[in-house]
Amino acid sequence: MNYSLKEFGATGDGKTFDTSSIQKAIDTCASAGGGRVIVEPGTYLTKTIYLQSNVELHLVAGAKLQGSDNPDDYDDFTARGFKHENAAEGNTKCLICASFAENIAITGSGEINGAGASFYDTDIPDNQKFYGKPEIARPRMLMLYECRNVKIEDTSFIDSPCWTMWLIACEEVNIHRVKVLADQKMINNDGIDIDSCRNVTVSDSFLKTGDDSIIVRAIQPVLEKPAICERVTITNCVLDSCCQGIRVGCPSDNIIRNCTFSNLVIDGIGSGINIDNPKRYLKFDCNGLMDLHNIMFSNITINSGSYPIRIYVEDGIKLQRLSGITFSDIRITGEEPITLTGCVETAIEDIRFNNVQVETSNSSCIICNHCQGIKMNNVEFSTLKDKDKD
Repeated sequence: MNYSLKEFGATGDGKTFDTSSIQKAIDTCASAGGGRVIVEPGTYLTKTIYLQSNVELHLVAGAKLQGSDNPDDYDDFTARGFKHENAAEGNTKCLICASFAENIAITGSGEINGAGASFYDTDIPDNQKFYGKPEIARPRMLMLYECRNVKIEDTSFIDSPCWTMWLIACEEVNIHRVKVLADQKMINNDGIDIDSCRNVTVSDSFLKTGDDSIIVRAIQPVLEKPAICERVTITNCVLDSCCQGIRVGCPSDNIIRNCTFSNLVIDGIGSGINIDNPKRYLKFDCNGLMDLHNIMFSNITINSGSYPIRIYVEDGIKLQRLSGITFSDIRITGEEPITLTGCVETAIEDIRFNNVQVETSNSSCIICNHCQGIKMNNVEFSTLKDKDKD
């Protein structure tokens, strides 16, 4: 059954808060057993709203959910088993959220806008990479926790003040044909953070972000149960980032395994693929926890203004495992070399390169330290500087 926001008193004038009308439509739909809440053309100014089981929030063309520019208008997300006090950026404020919900969806070619720039000091010199990072809590646009059977399709997510999507301990998630677009001078506006989830697909999407575009993690400090992220597939996407196109893991994460990334174009001034484990990312006196294995990257074009592929473990960090990573059919142009840097406590093991072409403007094409079992088949290296001399 369809439920129109207009029927619940929403104005869509972009000036009047329509939060209560939106929430009432969602609650009514859920109470009736489920259906579709239709957001018609117009701009619907809103504070935090809560999705419920069996509800599809459908934004037609010309419809916009406009988040408030006031951080006090956003609720702090809390849920059983979620340690919100340990959340990154020190807050869990959010625009749209759900916990323990099933069969939920956000669809349609409309727009969800986070008013991101209003949370930053944008008065900076032209040569400064990012806006000044504010001390105020900046909301995320979408937080889903312990949800099952989630669909996000066709919708545009514009200018999130913080991470655009944070999916935590969810299962059966399908993200298809979405756009995540942001002012690239805003820091911490990640695209899609897939955290401790199972059975996730992201496909046919375009992400342009100041921070990481797609992130796969298992953030143990925010979960009471073991954090495991597995069976994640990212395919047919274009990623444009000022930091990293793809980030996988941090040293205080737990298990990340059996994930594939394929048919991607990664472009930007930052790194292409980054598996970064510095001490500054450690949490709660942990010396390292992550167990990362069986990760595959294939059919990818990377044009990087920094490191096209970087796997790094800082001295003193002891991970459970960092191994079983394959890079196949990849064409790379980068300012820096491919870098595989382990440490005495954690060797990088079983890394395979098949059918890879690398062009770099650095004097080195690949650097390996504290590595074991690095295998290469049909790998071609060249430096752009040498090529220019010819």
